[in-house]
Amino acid sequence: MPNTASDSTSAPLETPRLGEPYLLTPGPLTTAYEVKEAMLRDWGSWDGAFRAMTARLRRELLDIAGDMAGEFDCVPMQGSGSFSVEAMLGSFVPKDGKVLVLSNGAYGKRIAQTLSYLGRDHAVIDKGDYMPPRGTEVATALDADPAISHVVVVHCETSSGILNPLKEISDTVYAHGRKLLVDSMSAFGAVPARVSDFRYEAIVSSANKCIEGVPGFGFVIARKSELEAAKGRSHSLSLDIHAQWDYMNKSGQWRFTPPTHVVAAFLEALRIHREEGGVAARGARYARNRDVMVAGMREAGFETLLADQWLSPIIVTFFSPAHPAFAFDRFYDLMKDKGFIIYPGKLTVVDSFRVGCIGRMDEHVMRRVVDAARSSLAEMGVDNAAPPAIALEERSRLAA
Repeated sequence: MPNTASDSTSAPLETPRLGEPYLLTPGPLTTAYEVKEAMLRDWGSWDGAFRAMTARLRRELLDIAGDMAGEFDCVPMQGSGSFSVEAMLGSFVPKDGKVLVLSNGAYGKRIAQTLSYLGRDHAVIDKGDYMPPRGTEVATALDADPAISHVVVVHCETSSGILNPLKEISDTVYAHGRKLLVDSMSAFGAVPARVSDFRYEAIVSSANKCIEGVPGFGFVIARKSELEAAKGRSHSLSLDIHAQWDYMNKSGQWRFTPPTHVVAAFLEALRIHREEGGVAARGARYARNRDVMVAGMREAGFETLLADQWLSPIIVTFFSPAHPAFAFDRFYDLMKDKGFIIYPGKLTVVDSFRVGCIGRMDEHVMRRVVDAARSSLAEMGVDNAAPPAIALEERSRLAA
């Protein structure tokens, strides 16, 4: 794990106002006061001013994606991020297509579940909780099954915190003449995903992740050729990406009631993102958050699920201590009392919890997180945060 944070001398970010706790989650997350403040005005969804806001939102997201050649377009979609993932799958995968799902956590499993609902044929490479899918495995699967037309991968699998090797996967997919779809829900805006970084047909994210907006819509950045081919393909009226794209381009409006206040907040979040220094600076801050927090938690005796090479700057999974006095619900409440809301784990083999690194916070806050964790353990009477032996054995076995 790169030690980018220990020598940092940056000034602390402003503490959230209104007595709010920090959300150490993968989104919703802690937002800047200015983002909240942007929601104080009402907007008419058909008004020219709001149409201009929508056009600006789409343009600025394409700028982040680095679409210099004008081959892509951005389509915002109402709802949570999962709405946009389902819209992508239902619109871009033909009904007679077949999808290879690269799964190493809850969100890969959700993609497979979504494809089942959609009636799309699919196969799964399931890597469990600990390891990323690799290009060699993808190549083997594609060689074995010529019916596979698309590969879908989660950029950052937040149920574990793994940052998957997208370029390696993309190179393999296109070397085999297939197409790649990317769920970058918790990475876009902080982890490089420009159209020139690696190839994909479409990538999705949402307002309440690394751009640091509030929940209410997701967005799909896709090749125009794929958007055109999606006409009439969707299983859903409201999740039809082609219909939304076509209507927006003709009218400047959303087909159905847009989350006007969320759009206003997101534009303010985009301004802050741009002024911070864009993807590189946002990702560097999150990486510093991770480095300080992980180092401190390890000093306190906690163990991470993942080896350093796979730790994302988005969220980190820790094994729960084996100590009989440790109970996650009590730990959660104690951390919340100290101003920090953490996230329960989603592992299948052992108990765990997660600590997010994203949102309007910095390494100074993360040092307070570590202090709060130490104090909470002491209040619980936990003098050893080591995980059960089976957790470390499982990690070592699967990493071998």
